[in-house]
Amino acid sequence: MGPAMVGGITGASAGRGAPPQAFRGPGTPLADADVARAAAALGCEPAVLSAVIAVETGGRGGFLDEAPPRRPRILFEAHVFSRLTAGRWDASHPGLSRPRWGGPGTYGPAGAHQHERLAHAAALNGPAALQACSWGLFQILGENHRLCGFEDPESFARAMARDEAAQLDAFLAFVRARGLVPLLRARDWTAFARRYNGPGQAGNRYDARLAAAYERHAVEEA
Repeated sequence: MGPAMVGGITGASAGRGAPPQAFRGPGTPLADADVARAAAALGCEPAVLSAVIAVETGGRGGFLDEAPPRRPRILFEAHVFSRLTAGRWDASHPGLSRPRWGGPGTYGPAGAHQHERLAHAAALNGPAALQACSWGLFQILGENHRLCGFEDPESFARAMARDEAAQLDAFLAFVRARGLVPLLRARDWTAFARRYNGPGQAGNRYDARLAAAYERHAVEEA
């Protein structure tokens, strides 16, 4: 579950945009050189980035395990969709739109099911649906598209559906825009987790999981 922002897109006039099946790509995985390049750009160790990737995706990568063209790994956030659409579909589509995070059936199964949820939400409001998903290796919410260097959620989603290098570049832009680079350099996992995943990170031990993943990758990469 990636970082959240505040915004709003209400009403059917917001448009549906491209169909969710359009967001597929070769899904080329990161090379070690990609991680080394990004770490050098941020001034941190490659193990720092490896730790964030490991925790955000559970080591499963930024794309589903399927033949190309592959779909990016996403997580549809019903509470974000509700906020972006002013709760318009809370009553009629409670599986897609709910005023608060949590409760039974918050996500359902990972993988293809999340793309089914995206497709159903996109039929209601395409831009809001894309912004309500966390995308790829770093599970960045689509509503952060501008912080990642994209003018609109559709262009962001298309980039996230291309390959893991594009997902990494979006993360670099995001942490720079949010002033998180010093926290990564210092390996201040608690402060980074709070800023990246919100105050609820403590309940998920996100900072402890990052610290453990870093220690593991630092040994492997030594």
